Amino acid sequence: MTPDARIKANLEIMEKCAASSRIPMDGVVGDYMRHRRYIGSKDRAEIAESAYEIVRHHARLSWWLEQLKIKDTPRNRMIVWLKLGENADVDRIFSGSKYGAEQLSKDEHKILKALEGQVLAHDDMPETVKVECPQQYEEKLRGYFGDDFAIEMAAMIPSATLDLRVNTWSSDVEKAQESLHKSGIRTDKCEYAVNGLRVRGKAYLAKTKAFLKGWVEIQDEGSQLIGQACDAQPGMQVLDYCAGAGGKTLCLASAMQNKGRIVAMDLDEARLSKAKPRLKKAGVHDIVELRALSEDRGKKWLKRQKGTFDIVLTDVPCTGTGTWRRNPDMRWRNYGPSLEELVVVQADILDRVTKAVKPGGKLVYATCSLLPDENEKQIEAFLARNDEFEQIPVPEGIPSENGFMRLAPHRHNTDGFFAAVLRKKEA
Repeated sequence: MTPDARIKANLEIMEKCAASSRIPMDGVVGDYMRHRRYIGSKDRAEIAESAYEIVRHHARLSWWLEQLKIKDTPRNRMIVWLKLGENADVDRIFSGSKYGAEQLSKDEHKILKALEGQVLAHDDMPETVKVECPQQYEEKLRGYFGDDFAIEMAAMIPSATLDLRVNTWSSDVEKAQESLHKSGIRTDKCEYAVNGLRVRGKAYLAKTKAFLKGWVEIQDEGSQLIGQACDAQPGMQVLDYCAGAGGKTLCLASAMQNKGRIVAMDLDEARLSKAKPRLKKAGVHDIVELRALSEDRGKKWLKRQKGTFDIVLTDVPCTGTGTWRRNPDMRWRNYGPSLEELVVVQADILDRVTKAVKPGGKLVYATCSLLPDENEKQIEAFLARNDEFEQIPVPEGIPSENGFMRLAPHRHNTDGFFAAVLRKKEA
């Protein structure tokens, strides 16, 4: 595709995102590409990357549109971004070619003239605009990060690293790393995750031997550390209560060396079913049971599990503020419950699974949030109403604050994650 054709595709994606307020951007991009099989893999990657890059600069582009007193449209955003963010020859890109975007109008030429000599991050911008911080979270994030607010928020603007978890049941870190190297993919061992590899630059894993054989899975280092915080051992009984598509289930099964039992549960039955081929490819499907919470029998089954599990992991629904590097649209759009609603859901989940933990067993609470309301405050409230549990420190080697796992992009170069390990007291 030509540059102007890719720009036209970007504009179409941006327009669909603007019209689909309840659909996350990754879903819009995926749907767009699915109906355009003629677009090659390299062009797909460049189109998606450009679309996400514009969203990463949402607040600054909004500020410029306001200063210029022009309508906030995908096309105007694109023009400002290309001029100030890419220093591109905008007139040439909007050439009006057969497969490209329409030529610039007289008013759009005036926009370009007004932007001559300007920079994207203008000195007059408020700090929150420069660091792309949504207004509704500013007070809470300033309260948590303190003097590091600006630097931590700025670290959340670039795209995230590509991290892999090695499935130690079928491979080891060195073997997987060597295999990836032979496929032309260079990696480094992660700083904290014991079985993690960080890819250097961009990589296409789908056809590599390591990926096809289930030796590696894509998983952020911070997410791997939630599994590590569980400290699952071979032969244990483990409940992964909010399993989703099974990312942490796979992590737990690998740590258990395919010995023991894991029950993976989730409200979204369709999402949970996606774990089946992943578990089979990794060779750990024999020890994992999938149970949908959307079914009455799943709820009834859970009520009967009194004192059954050595570990119960609750990676609860949350605001996802720690994943803004991967999901920049989530800074500005809420696709689910509000923070106030989520805090109630999280507390309910914690209380619901307490009986399933055996005496001496562990309840691990995790979020991909940076907000204390969903993290420390949630644990404090839980312990106040459940005196049979006590907090214990996360395992050695995991970055921690006051015994909790607390990760942030600038401090640890991971997504933002939180985990607390709670032990059920012996009778």
